[in-house]
Amino acid sequence: MNHSCDTITWIDITHASDIAAARRAGQKLAQELDFDEIRAGQLAIVISEAATNILKHGGDGRIALSAVQAGGTAQAAMAGIEVLAIDQGPGIANLRQALRDGSSTAGTSGTGLGALHRLSDQFDAYAPRGLGAVFFMRLWREPSPVGGPYGGVALPLAGESANGDAWAVAPLRNGSALLMADGLGHGPEAAKASQAAIDTLALQPGLRPAEQVARCHEALRSTRGAALALAVHDGASGQLHFAGIGNIAACLVEPGPERDTRRQLVSHNGIVGHNVRKVQEFSMAAPPGALLVLASDGIGTQWDINDYPGLSSCEPAIVAAVLLRDFARARDDASVLVYRIPEPAI
Repeated sequence: MNHSCDTITWIDITHASDIAAARRAGQKLAQELDFDEIRAGQLAIVISEAATNILKHGGDGRIALSAVQAGGTAQAAMAGIEVLAIDQGPGIANLRQALRDGSSTAGTSGTGLGALHRLSDQFDAYAPRGLGAVFFMRLWREPSPVGGPYGGVALPLAGESANGDAWAVAPLRNGSALLMADGLGHGPEAAKASQAAIDTLALQPGLRPAEQVARCHEALRSTRGAALALAVHDGASGQLHFAGIGNIAACLVEPGPERDTRRQLVSHNGIVGHNVRKVQEFSMAAPPGALLVLASDGIGTQWDINDYPGLSSCEPAIVAAVLLRDFARARDDASVLVYRIPEPAI
């Protein structure tokens, strides 16, 4: 499994003491992933500067930390940590200037945002004036340019430690398999249902979506069940295959010369594991650069990516974070997974 949401840790940043809390959470994750002292120290700087920037410029916000792996078996895979810093502040008038070391509008030394960029193996930011700010940083255990064409976020219902939503991405020989699950209700039992779907995907990730739904239906019979969306991108044919059961929203956002277009993908009613009357698989051309967006029903559907100039060209994790920040419903778990269709392999 290349990446899933089961390792996401959220830290609310509302006070200076929260900076240390975020840093400690990052150091714990770095220790679990065997980061050496230098890389762990760089991660600590990135988290501290990102959290400090939230307080100084956004007022308050959140830090999300997650583990990621690239390639190989679980033992040989390259391990990394992603940091998302999210706020709803005023944005940044000149982001390029702000990312230069020595530039500051808050009376500080101005090295903070520059350090985020400099110390990260992958970095991106979205902070237009009036639309808040999201910063994305990925650090690998060994410095590397490796990245992935996807990113996601998952936030449990307030007061719950377990998230009934789950997503996962599995690499294929020439493409990817993607899953979004929403366990019925919320809390540990909902999380158990979603985890069963992820475990099923991991067994045979190369199955077509309709067959994968059938496998999940059997695997989830002993759970309370879940809504499920499954997609397989075939890089050789340029086709996207999709099947969905229940209320997970799925769409393909295609870039256009003036406006991006959004094509909804069709799911059928039912609960995987209990009541699935019809599974229908759809196949469509997916042009390079298009975004597949999967979102649980904890995310409102009335978003228009054209309201966020330049967002569709950002790292998929930033797109997911903006949608979660601005459209999450307070009374449910909320998750978004975004996958950018890559250029065909040569």
